[in-house]
Amino acid sequence: MNLSEKIKHLREVEGDIREIGRPMTQMEVVRAMQEEMGETISQAYLSQLENGKRVHLTATSRDLLARFFKVQPGYLVSDLPDYSTDLLSEFENVGDRLRTWLEASAEEWRAEPLLQRFLEQLASVEDPRRYIALFNELLDLPVEDINSLTHSRSHHVEQNGASQLKPDIVN
Repeated sequence: MNLSEKIKHLREVEGDIREIGRPMTQMEVVRAMQEEMGETISQAYLSQLENGKRVHLTATSRDLLARFFKVQPGYLVSDLPDYSTDLLSEFENVGDRLRTWLEASAEEWRAEPLLQRFLEQLASVEDPRRYIALFNELLDLPVEDINSLTHSRSHHVEQNGASQLKPDIVN
């Protein structure tokens, strides 16, 4: 992924985080930086980066964007053409590959404690794919139904003790 793609992606993610329902515009990023951090880059500079007219950031700009988007400064460089985040070792167990990815992802999301904890817990279970399949099915349900289910489950656990906490729904 090159720098322009990464910045566009970060604007999309930031729009989701801020619950805007769309990517943040370049102007929204510039204004939010100024309001929240007291410093900013220009919209024109951000546009040049996203359009590939500038392919490198100054150290100051890289640091500022990294702090705003809560990523490591090293993320804001273009990857080499043959770079891949996939693990390519033939010797690695497929289950270990997922676990390694989950653990690495948890570390990358340390600025988002809830997401980091989720990924860490998923990495620690015996068969994370079973949980992923279940979570995938849960996404088809209205959030209100899931919320009711978890609240009634919490109430049941409080009344009957913590030993009732582990459901037998993941088969």
